[in-house]
Amino acid sequence: MTRKELFSQIQRKQSYLCVGLDTDIQKIPGHLLHEDDPVFIFNKAIIDATIDYAVAYKPNLAFYESLGPKGLESLQKTIEYLPDDVFTIADAKRGDIGNTSGLYARAFFEYYQFDSVTVAPYMGSDSVMPFLNYPGKWVILLALTSNKGADDFQKCELKDTSSSLYQQVLETSKQWADRDHMMYVVGATQASLLEEIRKIAPDHFLLVPGVGAQGGSLAEVSRFGMNSECGLLVNSSRGIIYASSGPDYTKAAANSAKKTQEEMAVYLNRYL
Repeated sequence: MTRKELFSQIQRKQSYLCVGLDTDIQKIPGHLLHEDDPVFIFNKAIIDATIDYAVAYKPNLAFYESLGPKGLESLQKTIEYLPDDVFTIADAKRGDIGNTSGLYARAFFEYYQFDSVTVAPYMGSDSVMPFLNYPGKWVILLALTSNKGADDFQKCELKDTSSSLYQQVLETSKQWADRDHMMYVVGATQASLLEEIRKIAPDHFLLVPGVGAQGGSLAEVSRFGMNSECGLLVNSSRGIIYASSGPDYTKAAANSAKKTQEEMAVYLNRYL
């Protein structure tokens, strides 16, 4: 999916919502467990309930890999079920030497046909570049995450500079790919730093987890992170897919996604 196509979907749906398909078989409604593939049945129902309000979907690979081959079958069926006009993200956080990264890229872009994959930048350019060899595909680079441990390294000041490590990641990686092929992960709980991040990367899309269950503010993220083409994909996982654990889980998911989309529409009209 191109940048233009993604922005078109954002405008059409008046939404920049990404639904995180962090499907935990221990948390899905119990009545689904008798199904041959309860994870896919759950995902299918969530997609059907939220498709009018979301422009992107992000399966976290850990939830599928933890189930072995059957979990990866569920993942494949989920990706095949998603419509072509939504943006798909493999939340895999891969990053290794070039040859291995090339194989990861082949898996996510050729086999599973994701639009994008999250990548860790710690090993440098040769661990990222193989993912950028696929026309029309995106790297979503970890920059400033929402977890508590982010302070351990990401905000450390570099020797002989006034920059933090995450700022150097942004500055350096801009040389690897343009705004049409690279996005950045910036946690919603780091919203106070979005203004600074936008000075470094004003035109790139940002994938923003942490709104909702993790306490991030959609209002702050939208105010400080939006650019002239929106430039945001705000992820919500637990707040939507587990809005209810009962038989009404699809209705609850739809209501939660709709509420988020309606708030996003306000910010799109305010800031664009």
